[in-house]
Amino acid sequence: MNRETVVTEALDLLDEVGLDTVSTRRLAKRLGVEQPSLYYHFRTKKDLLAAMAAAAMAPHATAPLPSPEDDWREWFLENSRSFRRTLLMRRDGARLHAGTTPTGDLDRIRHKLAFLVASGVPEKDAQMAMLAAGRYTVGCVLEEQADADPGRGSGSDAGSEGELPADVPVIDPEAAFEAGLALLLDGLTQHTTGASTG
Repeated sequence: MNRETVVTEALDLLDEVGLDTVSTRRLAKRLGVEQPSLYYHFRTKKDLLAAMAAAAMAPHATAPLPSPEDDWREWFLENSRSFRRTLLMRRDGARLHAGTTPTGDLDRIRHKLAFLVASGVPEKDAQMAMLAAGRYTVGCVLEEQADADPGRGSGSDAGSEGELPADVPVIDPEAAFEAGLALLLDGLTQHTTGASTG
């Protein structure tokens, strides 16, 4: 048993039972070891969850970085879409990711910000746009996964503040995500155009 095996099995357990039910006791049983054996690789459950979050983000974290010739608007959209797809690959993927610190991803983040700035986006706007897009994406996926999980309440439950009138159509999560993302990009584009012409 090594660290990678533990993380892989922990992510498979996550997909089966959901984040609320993942425990070191259940993971140890799944691996056929005693629970204290896990502490050789991870001192706390928080450490394990951080490693799981990092591993779960691998598809997005290994996606190609932008090149100077790329259109920054198209890249901005696709970067957020890639992030969303990756979060959706795991049950409770957004909850697992929320609150983690991307320590292993800082060089990639710097590269992305530098690309936006080199494309004419003001540095402060680039930083805030990346932050806003990331949090927007996590929030959208949190709602989508909560609605899809039969074991947890959703915004459509009777009595919740998110309840919609009966005549309001159900919104497709991907369409809603794309609409909000387009609004974020429109706002950023206006700031960029204003900066370049002012």
